[in-house]
Amino acid sequence: MTSSGPGGPTPLSIDPTCRIEFGPGRIGRLPALIAATGHDRAFVVTDRGLRAAGVLEPVLKALEAAGLEYAVHDEVAPNPSTANVDAGAARARTFGTAAVVALGGGSVLDAAKGIALLVGNPSATAADADGLWEAADGLPLVAIPTTSGTGAETNGFGVIEDTAARRKVYIGHPSVKPRVALLDPELTLGLPAPATAATGIDALVHGIESLASRGANPISTAYATQAVAMVSRALPAAYRNGSDLDARAELMLGAHLAGQALTLSGLGLVHGIGHALTAHTGTPHGVALAAVLEEVMEFNAPAAQGAYEQVARAMRLAPPADGDWARAAIDGVREIAGTVEVKRPLSTLGADRAMLPSIAAGAVADAVTKNNPLSPDRAQVLNILTTTY
Repeated sequence: MTSSGPGGPTPLSIDPTCRIEFGPGRIGRLPALIAATGHDRAFVVTDRGLRAAGVLEPVLKALEAAGLEYAVHDEVAPNPSTANVDAGAARARTFGTAAVVALGGGSVLDAAKGIALLVGNPSATAADADGLWEAADGLPLVAIPTTSGTGAETNGFGVIEDTAARRKVYIGHPSVKPRVALLDPELTLGLPAPATAATGIDALVHGIESLASRGANPISTAYATQAVAMVSRALPAAYRNGSDLDARAELMLGAHLAGQALTLSGLGLVHGIGHALTAHTGTPHGVALAAVLEEVMEFNAPAAQGAYEQVARAMRLAPPADGDWARAAIDGVREIAGTVEVKRPLSTLGADRAMLPSIAAGAVADAVTKNNPLSPDRAQVLNILTTTY
């Protein structure tokens, strides 16, 4: 989308995403933020790893200090399935009316949206995801990301796995778009380097694909450009030194801005392939994206020259002598992926060659692929997969 054309400026309708609370120690504001949703009880959705790592503890201390009644559901899986979301919804219904507090990475935030929505629609299950966009309202959500990557706190949909159909499904509703994004970088200080890399690459891809997508507009471009600048600078620093609070803070805010961008513009083929690869192999989302990022950029370059120039300039790369900004952007992305050691051949991610045609078909069918600057067919996606195998 361009800002103007023969008929004048392109009309836009932008719905502000959510309230943003950003900064170290912001977790102490959680009780007041819950109260702002109209509730005085909290249903906390997280995973066992965060409980074991002690990340849940300051959240519960803040709730207890304010005298808020709460329950904790820590059974979210790394790639949550429809059954996993149904189980969380059943427990939330038993607890009763409350604000849902989602503490975790993208998997937790996505599952929490499904849980919040299903509580408001007791006759539905997560497998009914396609029919829930017009459903009754779910419970209000406060999102507390503990990784810097997914941007899931900026939108009202989640990507979960339908294990029976071996595909990713989108579950969501306007009512479960988080009311608040509580961005406290102190919660990310303990994130291991490999997870920092995988989630950070996810954020970088969000910025790149937002800039190149068919749905790009001046507002999404502003968010995405700043996101690419912040993430490309902070990710290597946070990877090298996980206790660098300044790098963690910049990476977290950059990832949030990338989420703001993708919510307005949509994504593209990197995510289409990533979703299909994860559905077939269980590969962590960011690692799946990194496996094909540069190769998809190569494929898109003929139609994304301007967008990739924006990427390269945001990354502060030197002007290329030959004027090929797309090549500069691809080389810059390759350097970052190498620095954070996140790129893997598909053959090491649980994929075998016989699986590749099915992954290609899943990628072409994925909704995000329709937003790609070039429309790939199965043969073209299969070629990308074969190249990265």
